[in-house]
Amino acid sequence: MGDKDYRITINSALDALTRETKIQIPNLNDNKEIFLHEVTKCMRRSYFDRFDPVESTGKEFSHVLGGLIRKLPYGSKLGEFPIDQIKLKGQADMIVDDVVIIVKTVKEAPENPIASDVLYLNGCMWIFNKTEGVIIYLTGEGMETSFALYREKKMFEELIRRVRVYSNLISDKKVPILEPSTECTNCQYYDRCFIKKREGKQISIHELFGSKNK
Repeated sequence: MGDKDYRITINSALDALTRETKIQIPNLNDNKEIFLHEVTKCMRRSYFDRFDPVESTGKEFSHVLGGLIRKLPYGSKLGEFPIDQIKLKGQADMIVDDVVIIVKTVKEAPENPIASDVLYLNGCMWIFNKTEGVIIYLTGEGMETSFALYREKKMFEELIRRVRVYSNLISDKKVPILEPSTECTNCQYYDRCFIKKREGKQISIHELFGSKNK
């Protein structure tokens, strides 16, 4: 294969694909334009993504896949829902026969839909004025698991509360509070929220219990 580093080439291609399919925020300082993906995940992470971003070490293939689907003829366009003076903008992956669909890649098929995905799908149903939605999970082995959901008002009211809070935080340039979850461990901003990660040191049983060889 020669001396060429194909890993660099592959990473460059994946980075370009991620940038091409990622939803872009036109004006980062505009607190009157909030995007659905920002308020359905950790808002602290979303805030850092806006104002002090760090490249994630892992490739978010769900975002890439969703972005590619949205570029196809049956892909969804960007929609918006007015909340006072705020525009909540969001994009489903597909809308087929009045059913809102989002697609996610996962390592293992979940027994229940992931909470942030439910919040996102419900938000999409309100933005596009649809009453039915489906979350499709795809694994690396090609297994598919799907969950059908109906639009829910109480959940959307909670989302609206988060939109208003996030809008105010952007206006005041205040970092959102911690929202601990299972996603924190792999977050690129972990060290900003918790103690610095430390590499594990390999020790022997003798060292662990203070024993000495005689």
